[in-house]
Amino acid sequence: MDVGALIIGDELLSGKRQDKHMQALIRILAARGMKLAWVEYLGDSPARIEAALARAFQGGDLVFSFGGIGATPDDHTRACAARALGVELALHPEARAIIEGRFGDEAYPHRINMGVFPAGARLIANPVNQIPGFSCGHVHFVPGFPSMAWPMIESVLDAGYRHLFSDTPDVDLTLVAVDAREGDLIDLMQDFVARYPALRFSSLPSFATAERPMQIEFGFTGPPSLAAIALAEFEKALKARGYTVQPGKGG
Repeated sequence: MDVGALIIGDELLSGKRQDKHMQALIRILAARGMKLAWVEYLGDSPARIEAALARAFQGGDLVFSFGGIGATPDDHTRACAARALGVELALHPEARAIIEGRFGDEAYPHRINMGVFPAGARLIANPVNQIPGFSCGHVHFVPGFPSMAWPMIESVLDAGYRHLFSDTPDVDLTLVAVDAREGDLIDLMQDFVARYPALRFSSLPSFATAERPMQIEFGFTGPPSLAAIALAEFEKALKARGYTVQPGKGG
């Protein structure tokens, strides 16, 4: 099960705010031996949000959706999720009790809408202001506020996804081939991709500068022991072809 994120808000795409969620999610996952596979940024467009959520519901990944679950007119995520699932919106009874308990008569007519979720949704407790997020399948919806979103994500992971945690997370091992051109090494790269299907392979070329020659950083990402074997064999193959090899940033 891959992990993905939908990060929603016009303010992010306009540059009014800088996204902090992606790096935080990477850290939260890494602490549990997990990795982030993909991220999608979306403005406050109901059509785009609904389409992205439809893909998320159908895709089978573990997905965290940030933002758009408030009570203002530009908060479309709850309604988009319901349409993507083909269900009605409904006031969740537990959410109703929480919101009424927090705001009393001031919960109506607007704040109570923060407890209206797609029918069948499950609540995610909010430790900051108690207004819950919600889950539908493996897609989990949290507010755009970091102080609320991040502990809510941790609680979702710790309560429901411990089977995905790893005590030996993947490593990213790299080396640098000096004066190398990708076009000259495609056959070697193809051979190693076929030989190690359990690993992710990367090739990152850099142009020559006044300080250093042209070079390519190659990497293998996956289980530590397998990645180490692949890197050692790749280094040997490069040297056999006459290339100078240097350690990369990842090992």
